[in-house]
Amino acid sequence: MSQTFDVIVIGAGPGGYIAAIRAAQLGLSTACIEGNPYDDPKGEPRLGGTCLNVGCIPSKALLHSSHLFEDANHHFEDNGISVKGVSMDPAKMVARKNAIVDKMTGGIQYLFKKNKVILLKGYGAFVKQEGGLTQVQVTDKDGNASIVSAKNVIIATGSKARHLPSIAVDNVQVCDNEGALNFSTVPKKLGVIGAGVIGLELGSVWRRLGAEVTVLEAMPAFLGAADGAIAKEAKKLFEKQGLKFQLGVSIGDVKVSKKSVTVNYTTADGAEAKGEFDKLIVSVGRTPNTDNLNLEAVGVKTNERGFIEVNHDCATAVAGIWAIGDVIPGPMLAHKAEDEGVAVAERIVGQKPHIDYNCVPWVIYTSPEIAWVGQTEEALKAAGREIKSGQFPFMANGRALGMGSAEGFVKMIADAKTDEILGVHIIGAGASDLIAEAVVAMEFKAASEDIARVCHPHPSMSEVMREAALAVDKRTLNM
Repeated sequence: MSQTFDVIVIGAGPGGYIAAIRAAQLGLSTACIEGNPYDDPKGEPRLGGTCLNVGCIPSKALLHSSHLFEDANHHFEDNGISVKGVSMDPAKMVARKNAIVDKMTGGIQYLFKKNKVILLKGYGAFVKQEGGLTQVQVTDKDGNASIVSAKNVIIATGSKARHLPSIAVDNVQVCDNEGALNFSTVPKKLGVIGAGVIGLELGSVWRRLGAEVTVLEAMPAFLGAADGAIAKEAKKLFEKQGLKFQLGVSIGDVKVSKKSVTVNYTTADGAEAKGEFDKLIVSVGRTPNTDNLNLEAVGVKTNERGFIEVNHDCATAVAGIWAIGDVIPGPMLAHKAEDEGVAVAERIVGQKPHIDYNCVPWVIYTSPEIAWVGQTEEALKAAGREIKSGQFPFMANGRALGMGSAEGFVKMIADAKTDEILGVHIIGAGASDLIAEAVVAMEFKAASEDIARVCHPHPSMSEVMREAALAVDKRTLNM
């Protein structure tokens, strides 16, 4: 007879492992299925999904290493520090990244044991529903299959890099995000197709280490999802650093030889052009991992883009089956998946958690960092909303000047009548941390005046948030 659980989670990425832990904390017998080895030398499943293995965590490790290298080469001198003969060992940098990944993924195994979550090693696929239970087949690395059952199943299988049909990704010369994390040497010329989060972050890593980076973007506008003022400032700063952008391009033939990759493309004005690169990164978004789940066996539906259809509570139309994270419509963000995992576990036991998706923050970990929450000025104006806004530069902040990180600004947008904060947009050092104050404020429906009247530590970067709030009412104190 098969094992039966209260909850089975398919996928141990940020959404899945957090959902499993929260379900177990609530007293539910819980299992989590994971089969992806992510190049584990023994072929064993690695926990943490794309985020911990080939996404968020390893890319941030490389960004930090490359940032230190750039500081040593270009900014230490400003502080009176003379350094000669600075060099970078890419293999050692990648090894450090791998060690961090190993520590993080191993930590999830500890959390499973601590919370009594049963790890089922293998890939999950639906079999059928019967007697109020959903049956799931688990197939391990050797092809052995077993059946487990649960009252509730949470699909948390995440996403994979989207590839262009005309470009073969071998993760040697033509890479997606996984291959771009493991270059053994710094390419002299690097091409990046896609000016989104991943393209900008990985392009920044290798540009700092000496690569000549050209970014090819199909959209006519740079960072179209960001507030216009932020996008304009970001492009200016990235170009100053050395990144080259071609916007509004149409990618044509891509030819790969043993030593180079040639990309033929049409520019925004219709001219034919080509780029010659040592390596090419294809970063054109991600697609949900809904293949091989055998969803049709239980009647779970997907939309035309492959995302699983759910209601506002992350419940599918099939009783007892839920879906969270990248497999459902909405932002493909690890922290969004985590919140959904917690919420679903709590809904299963009858609690009533709420997620305000307007308060989910976005972050791009370039230098300077970019972060925002809420609506952009363009979106609010298009919706006919009466707004007021304030902006304050880090250049006028003593802490930022002392750190040598005075680029960028904080922009705050509020309702013209009620003063409720509708959006906060940051480009600057530490934006990923500073945005948290704005998220809390918006969750509590705060007004810009609320932040303006809260005492902020001096000197600190957070003072710029306060000054931006003051600027909404045209009463900044330090400019």
